[in-house]
Amino acid sequence: MLETDKVFAGSIPENYDRHMVPLIFEPYAADLARRVASLSPGAVLETAAGTGVVTRALAPRLSPGATYIVTDLNQPMLDHAASRQGPDRRITWRQADALALPFEDAAFDVVCCQFGAMFFPDRSTAYREAKRVLKPGGRFLFSVWDRIEENIFADDVTNALARIFPNDPPRFLARTPHGYHDKDLIRSELEAAGFSQVEIETRAAQSRASSPRVPAVAYCQGTLLRNEIQARDPARLEAATDYAASAIADRHGSGEVAAKIQAHVIVAVA
Repeated sequence: MLETDKVFAGSIPENYDRHMVPLIFEPYAADLARRVASLSPGAVLETAAGTGVVTRALAPRLSPGATYIVTDLNQPMLDHAASRQGPDRRITWRQADALALPFEDAAFDVVCCQFGAMFFPDRSTAYREAKRVLKPGGRFLFSVWDRIEENIFADDVTNALARIFPNDPPRFLARTPHGYHDKDLIRSELEAAGFSQVEIETRAAQSRASSPRVPAVAYCQGTLLRNEIQARDPARLEAATDYAASAIADRHGSGEVAAKIQAHVIVAVA
């Protein structure tokens, strides 16, 4: 992962929430919220919360007496998440690094993280921190994307951009969001951090959009792929987005489109 793979700033948070969240994140957020709520936790920590799709799904499911601390490394993402959430005394918003959590030992019943572990520069440290702040027997629930070939629109966009920039293809999607999918590696890193009873479930879903341009804009302008495109040619962002949309239309049609997405959902016991 490159250092630039962590900088969600400028217009990215808004575009991410507007386009990426309904395209690929909402079904997994609902599933993760259901899993967390089934544990009836009194204290929940969410790391790498992004623009708050899990927060919006989980908060209504928690008990009135629960506490819910929502964190992200990127303040612009966290600010956008807070702006989308109604007033709720149970929720505390806090900028925090998952590799150095500013919380006491054994403070939480559940730590959850949707599609954030891929961005951790040192996952072993992040996992040890998650275990440290969990009560004994507490649960760590998180999700990561499967390999890019199992996530069709992301693969379509990556392949399209490789044709536009053949000498230096933008590889952000394959490198980072879809770069941490080896289940044996995930299990071994969690066990090395002290977790037990690691369960990994692979879940497929459908990504749906009203037109081919929606996923093209989502990936090219609502993720850090935008930075890679502009680094190669600042004037070609719209042209690259249009080309990705054409590639999706060629494969999936010009009207409403749908394609497979796939992720791993992990539960581990502290």
